[in-house]
Amino acid sequence: MLALFAGTIFLSAFLLFLVQPMTAKQILPWFGGSAAVWTTCLVFFQSALLAGYAYSDLVVRRLGTRGQAVVHVALLALSLLTLPIIPGAHWKPAGTESPSWLILGLLTATIGLPYLLLSTTSPMLQAWFARLRPGVNPYRLFALSNLASMLALVGYPFLLEPWVSTGAQALGWSAAYGIFAVLATTAAITALRAPVRASAILAAEAPVRSADMQDEAHPTVARQVLWCSLAAMGSVLLLAVSNHITQNVAAVPLLWIAPLALYLLTFILAFDRSGWYQRQTVMSMLAAMLCVMAWTLADSRLTHELELQIGVFLVGLFLACLFCHGELVRVKPHARWLTRFYLMVALGGAAGSVLVGIVAPLATPAYFELGVALVACAWLLLWQARDEPAAFPVLGGIAAMVALGCAVWAGRTFFEDTMIATRNFYGVLRVRELGADSTLRRSLIHGSILHGTQYNAPELRQRPTTYYTPSSGIGRALESLHPRLEPLKVGVIGLGTGTLATYGSRDDLYRFYDINPAVADIARRYFTFLADSAARTEIALGDARLTLERERPQAFDVLAIDAFSSDAIPVHLITAEALDIYRRHVKSDGIIAFHVTNRYLNLAPVVEALATSRGLRSVLVADDGDESLSSKSDWVLVAANQAVLDKAPIAEAAKPIEARPGWRLWTDDFNNLVQVLK
Repeated sequence: MLALFAGTIFLSAFLLFLVQPMTAKQILPWFGGSAAVWTTCLVFFQSALLAGYAYSDLVVRRLGTRGQAVVHVALLALSLLTLPIIPGAHWKPAGTESPSWLILGLLTATIGLPYLLLSTTSPMLQAWFARLRPGVNPYRLFALSNLASMLALVGYPFLLEPWVSTGAQALGWSAAYGIFAVLATTAAITALRAPVRASAILAAEAPVRSADMQDEAHPTVARQVLWCSLAAMGSVLLLAVSNHITQNVAAVPLLWIAPLALYLLTFILAFDRSGWYQRQTVMSMLAAMLCVMAWTLADSRLTHELELQIGVFLVGLFLACLFCHGELVRVKPHARWLTRFYLMVALGGAAGSVLVGIVAPLATPAYFELGVALVACAWLLLWQARDEPAAFPVLGGIAAMVALGCAVWAGRTFFEDTMIATRNFYGVLRVRELGADSTLRRSLIHGSILHGTQYNAPELRQRPTTYYTPSSGIGRALESLHPRLEPLKVGVIGLGTGTLATYGSRDDLYRFYDINPAVADIARRYFTFLADSAARTEIALGDARLTLERERPQAFDVLAIDAFSSDAIPVHLITAEALDIYRRHVKSDGIIAFHVTNRYLNLAPVVEALATSRGLRSVLVADDGDESLSSKSDWVLVAANQAVLDKAPIAEAAKPIEARPGWRLWTDDFNNLVQVLK
């Protein structure tokens, strides 16, 4: 019986957390490749987990064993009708919907019932097991479930994602879910057929249990609030740290999974046995680490030190979650209240995810939730250390003061020279005004990355700057088309400040595609590149790829792929299928220009492989920039024949791209971030 229950819990937890990055990756291209897709998915996953735990608590408390088994088996049979878990194309956004609500609806319809039933497995089977084997600690099965969850998460980016297409992943997962349904049904039948033996065991152990009656008293409201608060703190830090480390690289499962895996590891250590959580040691280390995290967050000079940022915040997340979950174990109830305990833990997890994933983007103009979370964690540490020797409350107090001071400093620094700051599903945008006199300029910042600059001086006002100067790849591509008699038609995926419109001449058309309405508003209100351009300009709102799929061929002379989420180009814009869409909209002698500038990823070979697979030619134009108008940039120019790329001024700076024959072609079903890390 133990093997059946343990195996069912292990498989359910494995599938529960395997489906998270798998599903998020499936829908990521539909929502602009934004890192907020993962945060919104986590809101769904935590909320569905809460619903599953609430169901378990309700069924165990209100129904007898027979009723529990009948209801659960019926729902398992019903869930099989929703397979396979492949989102329908009708869920693709039209561009006018709220992305967050559309994602939540999509996930509910696609994986809602299977996910709900997977989430009920651990508390439900633990309750059955505690009834059948009252002398055995059921909480260790919770540690087992978290071990399975962590194995699924760690294995996905290394063993599954690089080798198996997303479609095949979904079909394989659906088949494994069918096996789980059979095991769960068998466990329900086993629990149903063993009530007499369980009653005998309970009767035999009645004298022993009578000594524990005090432990079986109904948990107080204060105790349940503490359970919820500790769980919420871990959840808030999980999402806040995930946002922090993914917004400047790429929204990909590899970087989503590391924080979540550490979060689960702390559950495993805390619930496996008490020896893993050394309370005073963890409290001391956490107090120190909260100070380090707060300082790292506040010091803008460290923003782009990727190794430092990932190291500091992942270690800090681990210690904070180990503290929260270790404290949960210290105050856990008797097994009689097991399902209520898990319900409050799930409520805290869901509340934390909603605070970061839904409330914070609406209530704050930037990613301030991490700083606030560090302060809250320090105060929670201080509260829990109140009964420890004086040194530990002192450490907690120091951590609270340092975290608060750094959070205030980070907020003050953020608003220095800032004209406007706004936040939505697609990230944080702000316009900064810097310099004085001839160097007075405005810059658009997305996250922490510069996305365009305009100088105020009349002689510089209409000069292309940053990644778009005449020496850049896109600048050379546009200049190579002059002089010509007929007007140019240029498409640009990613509006930014509209800098490329400065290249437009009379009768030219520059058509910009951008998914973020806030970008269009800022480009019109705070910059004049669009208004001052001699060319006609158009802005098409919505995901560029989906928009181009629906449009008639545009016959662009140049199509620039310049969409970035902070420092990362959305992966769905550099796949074989995406290139096929671009080719349909570009003239036979036109140029497709990919902006691949990135601190951490080497994307030029990816584009070269795409071009080669379609019989196209490609070159790299790397511009080192200067200290005034120009920024360092890398552009890959793709054309149908080499003669287009041999024109001046492209040929003067073009370099061949080293082919990587061992790299698999990137498609909508496959990409491998590990390969392209610098």
